[in-house]
Amino acid sequence: MPSAPTLADLRRYAVARSLFTPTTLPRAIAKLGFIQADPIRAPARAQDLTLRHRVTAYRAGDLERRYHRLDIEEDFFINYGFVPRSTHALMHPRTARTLWTKAQRARANDVLVFVRQHGVVHPRDVDAHFAHGKVTNWFGGSSNATTQLLDGMHYRGLLRVARRDGGTRLYAPRDEAPGPTDVEAAMDALVDVAIGKYAPLPERSLRDLTSRLYHAVPQWLAERRAAFVRARARCAHTTIDGVTWYWPATESPRSAKFRLSESVRLLAPFDPVVWDRRRFELFWDWAYRFEAYTPAPKRVRGYYALPLLWRDAVIGWGNVTARHGAFDVALGYVTGRAPRDAAYRYALAEELARVELFLGRDRE
Repeated sequence: MPSAPTLADLRRYAVARSLFTPTTLPRAIAKLGFIQADPIRAPARAQDLTLRHRVTAYRAGDLERRYHRLDIEEDFFINYGFVPRSTHALMHPRTARTLWTKAQRARANDVLVFVRQHGVVHPRDVDAHFAHGKVTNWFGGSSNATTQLLDGMHYRGLLRVARRDGGTRLYAPRDEAPGPTDVEAAMDALVDVAIGKYAPLPERSLRDLTSRLYHAVPQWLAERRAAFVRARARCAHTTIDGVTWYWPATESPRSAKFRLSESVRLLAPFDPVVWDRRRFELFWDWAYRFEAYTPAPKRVRGYYALPLLWRDAVIGWGNVTARHGAFDVALGYVTGRAPRDAAYRYALAEELARVELFLGRDRE
């Protein structure tokens, strides 16, 4: 019987399985199962920073440029991002937890007729036609009522994102479909998408991911506990220092196919290698925090500090700026200094060259 994997084995496995050999954009999306999206560009959007490591010759903005030709949808999963249409189909028809008033339903029906008449619409055209005015948003400020209504219609599956124009979502009608008939199987499939992206997972993280499916399928809130129990039963697992870890039963963390590269990587704050902060601290024994929404005087590592991976160790972070043709990176290290070996310096230079090439077509 093979020996159980160590924490070092799981760390190597986590990095190697996620940072697979770069492939085509459709194949990379299929392998990842879900791409988290974020609008901040510092130096590029999170979805682009994630895909650049996994797609051959990827350039910032490629996902948005090619979106309308890909078999994917923008939607909520464990958070907002991009999913294959096969996954999207498992989540709809979706019943939102917040019920619309009679007036809101009437407005949504009128907007849906308008969208069907026009095919693809920009929010400003919908607003110009209906003049819904302003509403109070969830944090007490003022928002465009049409934008909020379109968001709600998209979430409920009445509309889909057809493409983007300068970052703004353009909407089209979504074709109605009956949805899955086997709720248990659909929930297991959704949980497996999350496991496939973020494994190996500490048990608490697996539970949290299953719980976060309230974004994807609020109509099945009561099914999450049973789905978590089934996931534990079908996954491979081991316990290290009191923490039980789970991963797909079809994979072996100690397999030679999970090989590390001699590479430096600047990762997105939401990259699957670093997304689970609990796992991050277990693997690398320090706390990384996303500080874009932290007041500037309280930031420790920077507005959009990118975790700095060397082989299978996250050894620091980098803040990258690229504007008006200028490219700059400021690096920080957990130990206070960079590794001294020449291999690291060479790999870092290669990574910075890759970042600059990746940003070339997206500079403004």
